[in-house]
Amino acid sequence: MSNLIELKSQIAQGEHDSAFSRLYGNGENVVSYQRERYIDALEAFSKLYPEYKEVSIFSAPGRTEVCGNHTDHNNGKTLAAGIDLDVIGVVAKCEKRLEVQSKGFKPDILTTDNIEYCESEKNSAKALIKGVCNGFKERGYNFGGFVAYTTSNVLKGSGVSSSAAFEVLLCTILNHMYNDGKVDAVTVAQISQFAENKYFGKPSGLLDQTASSVGGFITIDFADPKKPEIEKINFDFAASGHLLCIVDTGGNHADLTHEYAAIPNEMKQIAAHFGFETLRGLDREKIVKNAAVLREKFSDRAVLRALHFVDENDRVDAQAKALKEGNFDAFLSLVKASGRSSFMYLQNVYTSLNTAEQGLSLALCISDGVLGDRGAYRVHGGGFGGTIQAFVPADLLDEYKATLDSVFGKGACKVLNIRADGGVVAIA
Repeated sequence: MSNLIELKSQIAQGEHDSAFSRLYGNGENVVSYQRERYIDALEAFSKLYPEYKEVSIFSAPGRTEVCGNHTDHNNGKTLAAGIDLDVIGVVAKCEKRLEVQSKGFKPDILTTDNIEYCESEKNSAKALIKGVCNGFKERGYNFGGFVAYTTSNVLKGSGVSSSAAFEVLLCTILNHMYNDGKVDAVTVAQISQFAENKYFGKPSGLLDQTASSVGGFITIDFADPKKPEIEKINFDFAASGHLLCIVDTGGNHADLTHEYAAIPNEMKQIAAHFGFETLRGLDREKIVKNAAVLREKFSDRAVLRALHFVDENDRVDAQAKALKEGNFDAFLSLVKASGRSSFMYLQNVYTSLNTAEQGLSLALCISDGVLGDRGAYRVHGGGFGGTIQAFVPADLLDEYKATLDSVFGKGACKVLNIRADGGVVAIA
């Protein structure tokens, strides 16, 4: 931990620029923006908690899903990456007090001896704080008090997982303040998922939390969700001649829990017919051979979603292979195939409860018009609202960004960097 006043001076003088470059890249104005952002966070903390002079700053990234749309909750495979949008927290250690003040929100205040589950707190940050503390406690790790001021540029409802970044941030704080950093990244992801599933009340898989916790460009195989297999892929995306963009269409994930829950539930209905808990282990041939019975017993949509799962799982392997071999054209073709499958078979591009609002469909259609047979685009994240993802050739970036911004608002199209680190102590 460092003296807050000294830390602010060090940042202003550029002494932590190398840390900013590692986390956020070296783009124009990137480092200066982060200097200002971190100093603002320190000043906000100082006003809220003037009695605390020694602090650390923690960071946890959002994530981008590249392939494996809605596969993790059925023990599938995913290809994902940590990105340079993150949530940071200025934190001071204390004995029993647990208080988190997130920018723009009321503070969440509790104590370390009051972390029991409370039904009325579902869908709240307080529930996540309790869930993370209990996750550490149940696994035999230490936990304790802290006060924190957090600020995030991981847009809510953007498909880059603001909730997972917040959960991983909380875990990273407890990990380094009370466990000497000994809790590994996969366990951090599992505790984060536990908090989101059991306390917050959202039935998410493990993809978001793992990508945020581990960082980098990775494949994750959830065949055994207790021990997911993670592989980092060494691929120089910057040399591909393309930029990774997400386009925020203005939709959000509010009140769509039932839509998200229906996907794993319908997939598991099909799996249960064959005596499995999840779809992992089933193949396309077996599902198609039994499709007549399955559609009568369950629904056409359930069958379609099961077929999406088995094909998407294969695409993850094929995309990882393409990247390892440096075959970027094959990679882009598979991104498009993933997008088509998500739209037609998984059916998570717009909610069936409000077919008049189809921002994602419109963004995909306009992307097709601008990019043609170049680049690639697909729904991003959980779907039903939020963002699309696009791999845009560098010479088309200005046109692409201007066109999408003209439809969805200035700044809707954001260019991302892949971040090598997951949840970390940004500045101690």
